[in-house]
Amino acid sequence: MTSAQKLAERPRTFGYDRAERRLAVRMVAPSLILMFLVAAVPIGYAVWLSLHQFSVRQAGLSRFVGLDNYLDALSSGAWWSAFGQTFTFAAASVSLELVLGTAMALLLNMTFRGRGLLRTLVLLPYAILTVVSAITWQTMFEPTLGLVTTVLRGLGLPGGDIVWLGESGYAMAVIVLADVWKTAPFVALLVLAGLQVIPDEVYEAAELDGSTKWTTFINITLPLLKPAIVLAAIFRTMDALRVFDLPFVLTRGANGTESMSMLAYTELRENRLVGEGSALSILTFLTVMAVSVIYIRFAGGNIRAAAQEKQ
Repeated sequence: MTSAQKLAERPRTFGYDRAERRLAVRMVAPSLILMFLVAAVPIGYAVWLSLHQFSVRQAGLSRFVGLDNYLDALSSGAWWSAFGQTFTFAAASVSLELVLGTAMALLLNMTFRGRGLLRTLVLLPYAILTVVSAITWQTMFEPTLGLVTTVLRGLGLPGGDIVWLGESGYAMAVIVLADVWKTAPFVALLVLAGLQVIPDEVYEAAELDGSTKWTTFINITLPLLKPAIVLAAIFRTMDALRVFDLPFVLTRGANGTESMSMLAYTELRENRLVGEGSALSILTFLTVMAVSVIYIRFAGGNIRAAAQEKQ
């Protein structure tokens, strides 16, 4: 094809691509509008509430205070305490879930009799409601008749006489364990999906080169699993930073377990401080969004690079 012919064909192709983009916009527009109404409108209303101070005596009476609610929240020790406790919980739970989830995925990827049944049993905790899971763990760590405390006392191990949910540090440990038990299967599911797309030829070539199982895992499996692991870390971190139900059921936020979401709930629903509680909710939302942007900015590039290397 000559240069003139190529130039003649280019406008037609450009117009076709532009028509495809317009069609894509029309098809996606209804979903975008629905997402805007479902997400943006409540967020906008919460922002509006956070800029006002409402009377606790007379319903509907309010006055505009601007950013005072945000400044009060950022200058209070309660917000920074909840901020630190939330990030402590997120760091501990997500780290354990990534390790255990990856180990579970490696086990479930093996070929053995009863693998289908084991996969079903492993994923059961993730299907249980979080509130039900929290009540179960609360019962297990009950000081006198709880399963865990009874076993520890019976074996003469430390912790049998501890009121786990009544002491700082121990209460956070129980919440982390409850979260890991419930959501590590979710991480295992994502990592297992990543394992199953790795070609068998890669392992066969490594075996021919005399690579050990550990060397194969470190140099082949783990790098190829990087996109799945990073994706699991993103999902779980975002979810952990919004944690509410576990500390609410297990401790009501006492003993160093109050999360950012719980603090906002306490101010908004229990203390009836609508403006202050809305400001705390927006700060929680902005915190999660900031962490999301950081993840996508730094980890997103790693996902794309790992995917390109895999191809």
